[in-house]
Amino acid sequence: MNDDLRRSVDRVSCASLVDAMGRVHEHRAHILDLVSPAPNRVLFGPVATIAFLPYRDDLPQTGLGFAAFFYRAVADTPKGKVIVLSSGGCPDASHGGGTKLSRLRNHGLAGVLADGRLRDFAQLAGYGFATWCRGEATRWGGDTVMPFAANIAVEFGGVCIVPGDYAYADSSGAVVIPADSVRRVVEEAARIESDDARSAEQIRREDPAQVRRGD
Repeated sequence: MNDDLRRSVDRVSCASLVDAMGRVHEHRAHILDLVSPAPNRVLFGPVATIAFLPYRDDLPQTGLGFAAFFYRAVADTPKGKVIVLSSGGCPDASHGGGTKLSRLRNHGLAGVLADGRLRDFAQLAGYGFATWCRGEATRWGGDTVMPFAANIAVEFGGVCIVPGDYAYADSSGAVVIPADSVRRVVEEAARIESDDARSAEQIRREDPAQVRRGD
């Protein structure tokens, strides 16, 4: 990921990016109700996906485990990527924890965005990458949900996420931006921030009496 793009993203908010997406595209792009073991960490980077499905014991994928799908998803360019885990219709099941997800630290990923729960929040907080998910789990989820495919389009909170998209998440929520328009969206978000700042200054200077009269 280009350093200039990262610096530009650091100057805007999730809300501005969502507003900018609404100006550039017509499809839903925002995701709500995420939590993190380190909520001050912002997640941003190109997406690699792992699709989960309800567990079955008779499929070739059953015995592969998380590691195989992780390495298929990130391929030879893991650094800076965001691994997206779909829920497989099981958002309350654990999709991973500190041990499995230590691979993100080992290979320099930006973080994980999970449409299910994750275990070991204290451990994940210590890794340094950004973690956003639906909540913390205590019970192992491998008999409920399993990884099924890598780097395919997935559904996440009503949003279609395609490998290569850019994901951004902070304490207010998340937004998914198509790769071909990420710079345009970030630039539009910066304009929105600037316009909002000017509006805030105008509001600070407004005369309440004139506003009441409708002048």
